[in-house]
Amino acid sequence: MEEAVGTTREEVKQSSARARFKRLHDTLRLRICLLDYAPGTRLGEEALADEFGVSRTPLRRVLAQLEAEGLVQSVQGVGTIVTDVEIGALTQVYQLRMELAELLGKLSPVEPDENLVAEFRSLLARGRELQAQPDPRAFAELNMDVFNTLLRLTENEPLREISERLYYQTTRIWLKSISRLDLADEIAIFTREVADVLAAVEIGDLSAVGHIRRSHISMSFTRLKQNAG
Repeated sequence: MEEAVGTTREEVKQSSARARFKRLHDTLRLRICLLDYAPGTRLGEEALADEFGVSRTPLRRVLAQLEAEGLVQSVQGVGTIVTDVEIGALTQVYQLRMELAELLGKLSPVEPDENLVAEFRSLLARGRELQAQPDPRAFAELNMDVFNTLLRLTENEPLREISERLYYQTTRIWLKSISRLDLADEIAIFTREVADVLAAVEIGDLSAVGHIRRSHISMSFTRLKQNAG
């Protein structure tokens, strides 16, 4: 009996550690992707450890994960630096994202329930509100929320993991390019995509969702390239 209790406690401990790792990782990733930590920013381990109330050991694991995802770089004698992103260097990433988008409706698809449909409706409402009052940060947050909701349409874990990694490699490009883009127009285009996705989700046509997403990624990439430089 004691052994069973000990095993349960260990499992709870491991689960708690994983949850803390995810929260810290997701928080730092969000700050990087919203440009709270601009490219070139040095992430001080001591300051971050104090802020989040953790030791340097789990923090270093998180930073190592972010480096594997291409968001930071460890520079000897300097520390951990937030990487920069340029549209020209991400061509192959966007190409792969387009192909993966269509797999959402093909690999281990999840039949949307009322909760998921309601979530897409809420996202569409947010998009329409932003059309009236455009805000780049709020738009970036909406874009991320739409992406994460789309991932719930598949139970294929490798697809989810690869799609997530590639998405967060490219998401900063938009905020970096905002000064050269028409914000109101970008929000309108994105809101139309969400409306189309919602219509497909409501009738359970996940294949259509994949095609809509692929088309959106392709057109977004083309607009970004045209406005680069």
